[in-house]
Amino acid sequence: MENNYWKIVKDGIWEKNIVFSQMLALCPLLAVTGTATNGLGMGLATLAVMIATGLSIAVFRNLTTPEIRIPVFVLIIAAIVTMVDMAMNAWVHDLHKILGLFIPLIVTNCAILGRAEAFASKNNIIPSIVDGLMMGAGFTLALVIVGAVREIIGSGTLFANASLLLGSSFSFMELTIIPHYKGFLLMILPPGGFLVLGFLLAGKRLLDARAKRTKPAKESELEVDQKNMVTT
Repeated sequence: MENNYWKIVKDGIWEKNIVFSQMLALCPLLAVTGTATNGLGMGLATLAVMIATGLSIAVFRNLTTPEIRIPVFVLIIAAIVTMVDMAMNAWVHDLHKILGLFIPLIVTNCAILGRAEAFASKNNIIPSIVDGLMMGAGFTLALVIVGAVREIIGSGTLFANASLLLGSSFSFMELTIIPHYKGFLLMILPPGGFLVLGFLLAGKRLLDARAKRTKPAKESELEVDQKNMVTT
C-alpha cells in the first residue's frame, strides 16, 4: 500500500483530527482541559501511546491472525498504557495525580484502537509511526487549544503551574494573559468545555466550507491558464 506522508500529516492534524473531525475521546477532552497544562500533559501521554501502538502493531501485523487481532490490539495498547502510566507516576508525579484515572483510561480511547485497525495493521513500520505521531499531535493540539481557551477566559492565565506539573524547565510557559482578572468560573467547569468545543467545531466547519468553495475556483483558473498555454 503506497503512503503519501503529506496526506498522513494533513489527516492527523486537520482532515481526520480525533476531536474536531471524528468526535472521539471527548471524555478526557472535557474532563482534563481546565488548563492548557493539563491538556498538554494528557495529550503527550496519548501521543506516546499512539506512536508505540502503531510501531508495535505494524511489527506484529503479519503474525496476528484476523480472528484474534482485536484482543491482541487491546492487550498491546493496555501494556503500553501501563508503561506510560508508570513512567508519568515516576517522573511527573504531580501531573499524574491531577490526571488520575484518565491515564489508564487511554486504553478505552476508541481513536487508538481505530487507528490500529484502520492503518497500523495494514501498513509498514515507518508509515504507522508517522500516522501515530500525527494523530497524537492532532489530539494534543485539540486538548491544548480547548484548555487554553478555557483557562484564558476562566482565569486569565495560560499554562498555569506548568513548572510544578511538568518540571522546572517548563516555567517559561507560564503566562498571565489578563492581569487582575477575577475569572469566569463557568469556563473552568465541564459546561465551559462543551461551550468551547462547540464554538471550535463550528469554526472548523466554516473553514472547511470556505476551503471547498475556493478550491473549484482555483481549479478553474488553473484550467484556463493551461488552455492559454496550449493555444499560445
